Amino acid sequence: MQRLDHELKNPLTAILAGLANLSVAETPTDRDETLASVQTQVGRLRRLVAELRKLSDLETRPLERGPVDMTELLEDTFSLAEDHAGASERTLTLSIPRAPWPLPVIQGDHDLLVLAIHNLLDNALKFTGPGGTIEMRAFDAGSHVVVEVADTGPGIPVDEIEHVWEELYRGAGARGIPGSGLGLALVRAIVARHEGEIILRSRPGEGTVFTLRLPTGN
Repeated sequence: MQRLDHELKNPLTAILAGLANLSVAETPTDRDETLASVQTQVGRLRRLVAELRKLSDLETRPLERGPVDMTELLEDTFSLAEDHAGASERTLTLSIPRAPWPLPVIQGDHDLLVLAIHNLLDNALKFTGPGGTIEMRAFDAGSHVVVEVADTGPGIPVDEIEHVWEELYRGAGARGIPGSGLGLALVRAIVARHEGEIILRSRPGEGTVFTLRLPTGN
């Protein structure tokens, strides 16, 4: 609750300050800049509430399971990442096996799996600087489909790794980077609901790899 209070208090304080400044703004430019700042904080609050709602829903609602073509899902999600504002300044690669057989179709909630993969790619894009590399690769491990999202970002300090899955947790390296601290908590919850596993490996100064293992049901 302390973290939630902190995450709510910061944008609310900024909104109140912006509204106070709006009343004394002397020029149209000053008013426009103040309104833009308020709108940014409102957007931050909306995203936080939306992600909190998603986490709550994951705990209560049944999965809408159906056949999920993992090759198609990964290609579509990767395409969204390529449209990200900073993607053109980074090298993004996707590796999916075609021979001797493609990735199997699994049973799962398509939309939730898209959200999980998207969050990992979005995280990599946010923390990997211009000129860096982000790779998404997948392979069939028999009983599981394995998906890896790897980057050449700053890596995660050893003492923070066990905390990154916690709701609203923001490490020291996340200061100044947009985010709610709920993205990885959502990923872990989605993977758990699919009876899968997610593993994190990271080396400070070198990069990070997230590995998802999703059961095929075979």
